[in-house]
Amino acid sequence: MNDEPMRRSGVSRHVRGASRSLILAWCFWAAGFAVPLARAASGAAQPDGATPATIESDVHVFIVARDGSVVERDDSVMRADTVAGIDDIAQRYVWFNKDIERIDALTAASVDPQGGVHPVGADAIRDVQEPRASGAPTFEDGVLRTVVFPGVEPGWRTRLAFSKSRTAAQPGMFEYFAVPAPESVLDQRLIFDLPADMPLYYDARGYMALAPSTSGGRTRYEFDYRHGASAPREYGAVGAANDGDRLMVTTVPSYAAFAARYRDNAKDPSATDPQVVALAQAITREAPDDWSKAALLYDWVRANIRYVALFLGETAAKPHRVVDIVQHRYGDCKDHVALYGALLAAVGIRNEPALLGSGSVYTLPSVPGYGAGAINHVIVWIPSLDRFADTTAGGGIAFGFLPPSVMDRPALLVDEGVLARTPATQARSRQARLEIEIGESGDARYGYRVEDDGFTAELERNVFRRATPARAALIARERLRQTGLRGTASIETGDVNATSGPFEATTTGDIEHLAWTDGMSALPALSSFAGGIASQVGGWLTDPVRTQSFVCMSGTFVEDGIVTLPRNLALVYVPPDLAIDSGPIEYEAHYVFDPVSRAVQISRRLQARFGKQVCSPRDFKSMRDALVRIERDTAAQIVVRRAAQNGAALGR
Repeated sequence: MNDEPMRRSGVSRHVRGASRSLILAWCFWAAGFAVPLARAASGAAQPDGATPATIESDVHVFIVARDGSVVERDDSVMRADTVAGIDDIAQRYVWFNKDIERIDALTAASVDPQGGVHPVGADAIRDVQEPRASGAPTFEDGVLRTVVFPGVEPGWRTRLAFSKSRTAAQPGMFEYFAVPAPESVLDQRLIFDLPADMPLYYDARGYMALAPSTSGGRTRYEFDYRHGASAPREYGAVGAANDGDRLMVTTVPSYAAFAARYRDNAKDPSATDPQVVALAQAITREAPDDWSKAALLYDWVRANIRYVALFLGETAAKPHRVVDIVQHRYGDCKDHVALYGALLAAVGIRNEPALLGSGSVYTLPSVPGYGAGAINHVIVWIPSLDRFADTTAGGGIAFGFLPPSVMDRPALLVDEGVLARTPATQARSRQARLEIEIGESGDARYGYRVEDDGFTAELERNVFRRATPARAALIARERLRQTGLRGTASIETGDVNATSGPFEATTTGDIEHLAWTDGMSALPALSSFAGGIASQVGGWLTDPVRTQSFVCMSGTFVEDGIVTLPRNLALVYVPPDLAIDSGPIEYEAHYVFDPVSRAVQISRRLQARFGKQVCSPRDFKSMRDALVRIERDTAAQIVVRRAAQNGAALGR
């Protein structure tokens, strides 16, 4: 890491889309296109089995003006090594903001293994609306230029080259964030050409900076990058940029200066408009204190302002006017913060924006900038209540809590210009009670009640708040099926219109063939359906060995199960009790059979106290044995057999 002006050089950025390989390739158009294409194709494909596709060459050139405008010239060649790699290279995208950017030239072609060049025709290049705009007119500036390559098979290459010019999204500022693609990279270079008196600061990890060169009043900075296939991400692992290779370059020298820029951009005279003040006062008229006022305003914003999920920094980091946000009833994260902050200020509650990286990356580079693994989100900090608040959380987080995607990470307080940290832990508990009564046929009736409390309560409530009755019934049946049982399910829930507090749901129904009455059979010793202790522990144990840091959230789980046997079944075996106290994991399980009621009582308690949200491979190794023993216990069985014909019980 280095926070001094950068003195050296090259790489490209490839980003995976949500539904398929989505490559945002910024590739330089050069004269003599067919010649280097043929030369690149002259060597035989070298599939090594490591990844489906390989980035053979990738050059990005950024020519930056003092006002922050940029000309981008990029050129990339990718090779499909397997059938799976065809999807990675056969359709590629160039993202651009139609309001401030234009693509000046774009040329693309497929190259067969013999070096034959197959140009992409105009009919295979088209623009489509960036889907995340969600139909919001003021966010329909994002466009994907889609390039579909002809005739791609294993061993083929595709080349995409273009030039793109951009007016200054952040006036007088330039920044860029790069993280490697998962494919093998043979040769990448990222080049920045800036005025000599506009120094570039950087944080480079895995990228090799070359010595910068100055000529004609401009300085050229270059970075080179090569790597083999990236290791697959393990289940629940944090993002690769968290502790892997990444590059952040910026002309802003410090986080304090970055905060000041955001603060100046966010100034909005309409934030104190009389209609905004009147709205805030109307919402909080009956509120007795600041906490209640902040909660009521939070609930109004998350319920009434539709969230348009665009990363902060993809467009100008300037919120829309507060009065317009109220009128349009939608906005991205900076709009949510602007409106919620204005409403809080209108009732005398001081607040400020907090810039952070949302998602699976829990660190920030040492120099400031926007990016998928850098600053990409903004929430609200309320000092007097000692609370952060994120109204964009899809309606699923109650006031006073945060979505996990913004927890335990540095946050830049915009007014103060200092880095703080969001909470590492927050309250979370789950209580479940499952009662199963087996009939003489072996089928069973059940009743299952779950109460969630803490930050997960509103997540669960929101699931059913948004569900139709048919959808709610389907969710209940699916949770039964995921437990490995077959049967019916109907569900009743608590008040879905509440916005805080515990949430309960009760499911009832039948289970088919839970026990066999013509011999010996084993029944699952259940204390919960899917989503309980077994699901939690099973998720942690998805990978038997962990080499990557992973998300580990604390919580308390309490489960009680009762399995009542019919007279024609005798109990043969119940599992033994179990108690585990292993560092952050505490667990106990008890099993009791009452011969009078003929009920097996099952009690399980799990307490996870990590004190953080990211655990290391060493943490996992130290608690793996305990987790395996817990998993084995949650999969334990009760063994029964047909009772003796005279009615005497066998075993117990």
